[in-house]
Amino acid sequence: MQAVAVLICGCCPGGTLSNMLTLPLQGDMNLSIVMTTCSSVLALGMMPLLLYAYCQGFPGLINVVPYGRIIITLVLTIIPCTIGIVITHYRPHWTKSVSKVSMQHYTHSMSTLVMLCVAVIVIRNYIFLVMSPSLLTIGFLMPLIGFILGYCLAAVFKLNGSCRRTISMETGCQNIQLATTILKVGFAPEVIGPLFLFPLVYIVFQLSEASVFILLSRCYQRYKTKQKGRTGACRYKLQMAVISNCEKEPS
Repeated sequence: MQAVAVLICGCCPGGTLSNMLTLPLQGDMNLSIVMTTCSSVLALGMMPLLLYAYCQGFPGLINVVPYGRIIITLVLTIIPCTIGIVITHYRPHWTKSVSKVSMQHYTHSMSTLVMLCVAVIVIRNYIFLVMSPSLLTIGFLMPLIGFILGYCLAAVFKLNGSCRRTISMETGCQNIQLATTILKVGFAPEVIGPLFLFPLVYIVFQLSEASVFILLSRCYQRYKTKQKGRTGACRYKLQMAVISNCEKEPS
């Protein structure tokens, strides 16, 4: 059952969480939205196929794929983007007001995620009691490997920094709500037992590791900006010194 819980989490597509994390990471939001949309559309066919291939011992599991939730993810991704494109094209003076409202919604959503992480941390003693060390290790490594692998593959194809960060988030983030729904609907409570908590453990590790990457990326970008400023100042001083020397030389 542990392997089944891990496989279900791994088969889920990336949700809107990756879009929310791409914003503070200063990634390419257009690429993030396109990748989220594509993964959600493909999940309508790929999730049943993967569950059939990997979980043949549970024949009824294919029938509990939450197509409705996947479609809701698509709707929540496509419709706001379409509205934003229309407003930007036909009413560009409304953009600032709409952006303020969107940022307030974004702040509330991130606050909800933080509260969820705090709640899981509060009950960590119970989670550590019912979860095996191997399952906790898997929950820690799965998003980490996804983040690193996505960034490295983007670097291999020589994409720019914002695209690398975006692909890293899209690769490492999974739609844990879908995994929770499948575990809840597909298995009886006495069968799934404490493994129902695995998606919660996964999302806490996912958010924690993403926060570390965001912090490191911001620090690196700030350091890079300072270095560029110092280099520019040195070049300016050197140019001024050359000009001054040229003016002092007799004609």
